[in-house]
Amino acid sequence: MSKEYGEVKEIATLEDKAINESSGISASRKNAGLFWTHNDSGGGAFIYALDTNGKKRGVWRVAGAENVDWEDMAIFTQNNESYLYIGDIGDNDRERNSIIVYRFVEPNIKNEDSSSTKSNPLQTENAEAFRLEYPDGKHNCETLLVHPTTGDIYLVTKTSKGTAGVYKISNPSASSINKLVKVSDLSVPGMLKGFLTGGDISPDGRRVILCDYFAAFEFVLLANNAKFDDIWKVKPLAVNIGQRQQGEAVCYAPDGKAIYATSEETPTPLFEVRRITR
Repeated sequence: MSKEYGEVKEIATLEDKAINESSGISASRKNAGLFWTHNDSGGGAFIYALDTNGKKRGVWRVAGAENVDWEDMAIFTQNNESYLYIGDIGDNDRERNSIIVYRFVEPNIKNEDSSSTKSNPLQTENAEAFRLEYPDGKHNCETLLVHPTTGDIYLVTKTSKGTAGVYKISNPSASSINKLVKVSDLSVPGMLKGFLTGGDISPDGRRVILCDYFAAFEFVLLANNAKFDDIWKVKPLAVNIGQRQQGEAVCYAPDGKAIYATSEETPTPLFEVRRITR
């Protein structure tokens, strides 16, 4: 167990009952102290804003997107603009020829936006759709990561066979199908090994948190001059992110000094664990 983190706390229960399968979470970069989440497959192309008290702060329909099987989300800032990424990457039956990652400008949240609902939502700017294809067959996947400096997109597959795959795409095109590149095999300690359900890269690009239904594991680059993809060879340490029932959503705080997590089961908790060492 990592000694870098303090005691995990359940800081809220999500107020918006429309969030019934929180499958991804990201800490807002435009709206201090707020978070974004979305539901799993069948939940519609909606994102939900909430605060650290679990209070609803608005609902947006993602323009130009559909939810086949949304599994994770990430956030990336470039040229003073913040973008949300949604991974329509689930494929339990391994039947999708390609998967999609959507990218769109993160909304600015106003106080009056909290009155919006799933039946009467606001609307995001139009999303770009990046169609992705694996180089080695079809995979189920529930983990989407975006590197905070390069903008490289990473997918970590979900498998019950013990070893997940880490795949990467740089500068994807919205006008053609993009071929992912496999960069590593990966498994975590414990029973579930490669049965990974969510993750995030820290804002400084030196840490990765991955979770399964019950546990979470952090990978940390040990050398300042190490290449980011060296992180997949590091031995991860367990981090307690709360007693989640079917946990699939985890993210870092904007300053990287805390980790937040939710659960797909309702009532939906919001957990926080803060780092106590540098």
